Amino acid sequence: MTWTMKRCFVTLAILCLWRVQQLAEACSCSPRHPQQVFCNSDVVIRAKVVGKQEVDVGNDVYGDSIKRLKYDIKQIKMFKGPSNAIDAFYTARSSAMCGVSLETDGRKEYLITGMLEADGTMHVTLCGLFEPWDNLTTTQKMGLTERYQMGCECRITSCSSIPCMINSPSECLWLDWLMEKTENGRQAKHYACIKRSDNSCAWYRGSAAPKKDFMDIEDP
Repeated sequence: MTWTMKRCFVTLAILCLWRVQQLAEACSCSPRHPQQVFCNSDVVIRAKVVGKQEVDVGNDVYGDSIKRLKYDIKQIKMFKGPSNAIDAFYTARSSAMCGVSLETDGRKEYLITGMLEADGTMHVTLCGLFEPWDNLTTTQKMGLTERYQMGCECRITSCSSIPCMINSPSECLWLDWLMEKTENGRQAKHYACIKRSDNSCAWYRGSAAPKKDFMDIEDP
């Protein structure tokens, strides 16, 4: 083997290792229905983003500075969260670390979900919701005000391949990925999984408030 060939093999090996490290560090989020994100979040708000800056938030175990992006926001409505208004949230600096990137000109309204840290600050990741408000369906907007909360005791089970089934009456089977190859399909856009009077759960779609004894599917 010539010296040139050896150098090529070494270079390829280094590139492969670098790529493996990139993949290992990449952010990964499992598919989740908007209702699941709502129920699992500490904060759910409608807001405009008006500024962004990189800030130090402390040091890691090695004494190195930890930097995050701080987004300044103007809260329009809080659907879930603390009694005080949220005026900023923090996120990682890159998408590889699950950081989000939003427009900061203050013209676009977003639905933003996140978790509260011990000091009361809001932390947002790619695994939450940070959707332009105008992109939401009417059903999703209605879900934020009441319906999603009505189903937080239910379990939404994702089905990605056949066969799939529910294991208890308190589950709703989510078929968007199986039927449409996307997590933003018909059920995500137009249905909420709501607990019924007999403690079972079922998908609901309707323009009126659901009755406790509603059937599995009710169209407006």
